[in-house]
Amino acid sequence: MSPDGTGAKILTAGYGRAHDLRLRYIRTEVENPRERWIDGTKPVLLQGENLKTFATGFFRASPQGGELKQLVMSPRYMTAPVKAKDADVYLLTAQTFSEFPDLLTTDGSFQELRKVSDANPQKANLLWGTSEVVQFNNADGVPLTGALYKPANFDPTKKYPMMVYIYERMTQSVNRFVDPRPSHNINLSYYTSNGYLVFTPDIVYTTGFPGQSAMKCVLPGVQAVVDKGFVKEDAIGIQGHSWGGYQIAYMVTQTKRFRAVAAGAPVANMISAYNGIRWGTGIPRQFQYERTQSRIGGSIWQYPMRFIENSPIFAADHVQTPVMLLHNDGDDAVPWYQGVEFYLALRRLGKEVYLFDYNGEPHGLRKRPNQKDYTIRLQQYFDHYLKGAPTPAWMEKGVPYLERERTELSTMGDKK
Repeated sequence: MSPDGTGAKILTAGYGRAHDLRLRYIRTEVENPRERWIDGTKPVLLQGENLKTFATGFFRASPQGGELKQLVMSPRYMTAPVKAKDADVYLLTAQTFSEFPDLLTTDGSFQELRKVSDANPQKANLLWGTSEVVQFNNADGVPLTGALYKPANFDPTKKYPMMVYIYERMTQSVNRFVDPRPSHNINLSYYTSNGYLVFTPDIVYTTGFPGQSAMKCVLPGVQAVVDKGFVKEDAIGIQGHSWGGYQIAYMVTQTKRFRAVAAGAPVANMISAYNGIRWGTGIPRQFQYERTQSRIGGSIWQYPMRFIENSPIFAADHVQTPVMLLHNDGDDAVPWYQGVEFYLALRRLGKEVYLFDYNGEPHGLRKRPNQKDYTIRLQQYFDHYLKGAPTPAWMEKGVPYLERERTELSTMGDKK
């Protein structure tokens, strides 16, 4: 459209909607990054992403209208290209779960993408895995997708333990390379390298019922993978952090589907959390329950039963699954006492539960020694329940307060 708002027209003529594509205008010129308009006499370059397969590619459109031209489409994630100043040469990266995002060059036709770097040659010596998109319907019949990551040397005639990782929508990352590194979450490439399936189902929500919404999406998604015949059904675990941690804390009070669960920084009691503070920003937490991520749809006084029914703490007596919690006392997003409440409730009820608090750490682990420590313990926990590995020492004895700074982990968690 013109600067005065007149003469608007659709350049793509509905092509994206017709082909399940998200199309974005991209700038490739680097000499004038502050340019605030599009030259109406020149073709424009668009980046396309298939919303079902998450393949990406590039298209060319004319501001004067006409048919959109597909230049390239590939089952990889390709970044927006940058053009050389004085030549018809473009630079970009392309990656998949198993392909490192090396640099590629091409010309304006995008017909030949030439690899010009080998930045991660050591990967050739590692076991990795593959990724694919899984289609399923949630319990309300809504079509959804999930990303399934298969172990290295996958054999469809065998049965594998499976980890589920959740947040909200995750499938868009199916073609993204994942560096094996420690964190407060499971690492997809590390777990597939060690014989696990990993599944990340998408979740959609009904306002007022966030916990039930997760159940209606995650369980049918898991079943869709189980139906393929290569999942060891008594060896399915689930892990998530923050909003993912909340949904896991809720689900473990409602289902025995998982052999073991790990929830990081979960909200366990929406009533006590509602009138809390997000300490990192200083803002009250009320807004997120009424209008944003927590999706209750109103205040405690409008919907008291929604707050109770969506709070894991009030159904903690139904838990029949081992629970591993991570909640740091320096959490700047979710109040630390939320993890403490859930831990003490489960302890009071005689449930199997483990709580990790890395003193002074915020919402997620930032210090590498703590990331490494928790990554090892998380793997030991799931290896024990999903692979039958021996019980690590910390699960039997804990870590005494006075010894916490002197405790080191061996491969099995014994103290040194």
